[in-house]
Amino acid sequence: MSGHSKWATTKHKKAVIDARRGKMFAKLIKNIEVAARTGGGDPDGNPTLYDAIQKAKKSSVPNDNIDRAVKRGSGADAGGADYQTITYEGYAPNGVAVLIECLTDNRNRAATEVRTAMSRNGGTMADPGSVSYLFTRKGVVIVPKGDLSEDDLLLAVLDAGAEEVNDLGESFEVVSEATDLVAVRTALQEAGIDYDSADPTFVPSMQVQLDAEGAKKVFRLIDALEDSDEVQNVYANFDVSDEVMAEVG
Repeated sequence: MSGHSKWATTKHKKAVIDARRGKMFAKLIKNIEVAARTGGGDPDGNPTLYDAIQKAKKSSVPNDNIDRAVKRGSGADAGGADYQTITYEGYAPNGVAVLIECLTDNRNRAATEVRTAMSRNGGTMADPGSVSYLFTRKGVVIVPKGDLSEDDLLLAVLDAGAEEVNDLGESFEVVSEATDLVAVRTALQEAGIDYDSADPTFVPSMQVQLDAEGAKKVFRLIDALEDSDEVQNVYANFDVSDEVMAEVG
């Protein structure tokens, strides 16, 4: 998973400062609203909402926007949308498997935007179940390195259920069962270790190694999918070496 994780981490850092920040903000706000509707508006009693708020804050979403999203989702304010989660499956160029998570209040619009992005960028849609078996639901926490050693990080999270720690260059990735995500995040907080994000995610069981040309095609497709307001997350089973990452920028 390291190649995909490095790419996603680098992309996230760029997104905080680039011109597409408003689109990213909107998706983070949508996550907060849905979490508040599902589990209530109190972050202390709703771990999913807590993590959604922390991720938004780390990405510099204004506090007023966060507060309004919580109130809309919890019903304290009017105006919240009835979002549904829909997952599409498909293949990117080079046989890379793709899971596309949408959070939408219009199923037809979401389906149209996903199919259009796929068809225009060398992707193909797949039947339900034909791709998802290649992925496992996991909890992933991204921890900035700073002065932190891998041994210190392992010591903090192993008893909380962490399965592995991966070195992503400027940060560490802590992987656990999805059900242990909150325990791992809490263990980091208790150890005084800062983290960038804590999310349930889909981790591939096998990977497709890409060269520079293949990576460019896959990145182009994922960018097109993520450019849709309907698409919340894109997961893919590609891997790229550091050399390929440097070549494609």
